[in-house]
Amino acid sequence: MKHISIKNLYKTWGTNHAVNSVSLDIEKGEMVSLLGPSGCGKTTLLRMIAGFEKETSGEISLRDRIINDVPAQKRNVGIVFQDYAVFPTMNVYDNIAYGLKIKKMAKDKIHELVLEYLDLVGLKGYEKRMPSQMSGGQQQRIALARALVFNPDVLLLDEPLSNLDAALRLHIRKEIRKIQQKLGITAVFVTHDQEEALSVSDRIYVMRNGHIMQCGTPAEIYQTPENDFVAGFIGKSNILYGTIDSFGEGQVYVKVKNNMFIVSCDDFSKYKIGQDVWISLRPQYVRFAENDMKGNSLSGTIQFLEYLGAIIKGEIVIDNGSVLEFEIYSGESIPKKVELGERVHITVNPGDLVMGSKIYGQD
Repeated sequence: MKHISIKNLYKTWGTNHAVNSVSLDIEKGEMVSLLGPSGCGKTTLLRMIAGFEKETSGEISLRDRIINDVPAQKRNVGIVFQDYAVFPTMNVYDNIAYGLKIKKMAKDKIHELVLEYLDLVGLKGYEKRMPSQMSGGQQQRIALARALVFNPDVLLLDEPLSNLDAALRLHIRKEIRKIQQKLGITAVFVTHDQEEALSVSDRIYVMRNGHIMQCGTPAEIYQTPENDFVAGFIGKSNILYGTIDSFGEGQVYVKVKNNMFIVSCDDFSKYKIGQDVWISLRPQYVRFAENDMKGNSLSGTIQFLEYLGAIIKGEIVIDNGSVLEFEIYSGESIPKKVELGERVHITVNPGDLVMGSKIYGQD
């Protein structure tokens, strides 16, 4: 069942297309993320769903009802903002009860619902506390309870974790996902953080310059990116550009500057010799070799190392001048030459490379 349906949506300011011909569908009970860099149009799209921004053209439907001309206060959507937006002069109880009082709900029902949602977000016993006495994470829980307490048709979350410290972000995003799944509520989560989107979403819409670049499950987006932008934006990846040189049995030979890469390929139909393509090489798939080998082999010098406990990250300036990032687990058998300034040889399995022909470049 399509809970939210958007058809050919545009939002323009002068000659700037903030949202450019966007169409998407969100199923009932899904947690969908709008993911992209700053200025890609994801927050503008969310605000149009909420009714805070008026679309230039296109159609927005909620539960099979077109809501373009329905004012924000009548759309029955719950919203959690980046800056919490709790009322500083009201205690926790009154913050959560505010929307219910506006709806003129009976006092005993308000009391029942407020206590229920305080318990849901882990704030039971904090009813009389003022926001100034609460941490950032607790204030975001207040905002979440206030958005959910009136049983909205959809929950909209606009970068809700960006003002929290790293450890608290991990905890609160897990709690948001658990609550969303427990309630079975349809939710739209806006973020520029790839890890957040991958961790909380049933599906992800990746956006760039007002367009949707790809839609899919977290695994689909990460493992089979449709273009070089998505490949480079979702997780860490070394994006290499080259030209198809020849075909082998289940493999494509791609010339990248002075190096030849072998890429596993099951479908040759969309490629031809001489075609420009991109290759995605994830840092964790870089392997160190004892010496220069044939095929998918590069030599260079380590110019940067970063020890992060379980993982060691680094950069290698290869002989053609490009810079490749690598990651190795510190528990693995680490080659002796993985030291700053050392010359090394690296290789990668053809099956660990992803190739495509849709090239947009990285802004």
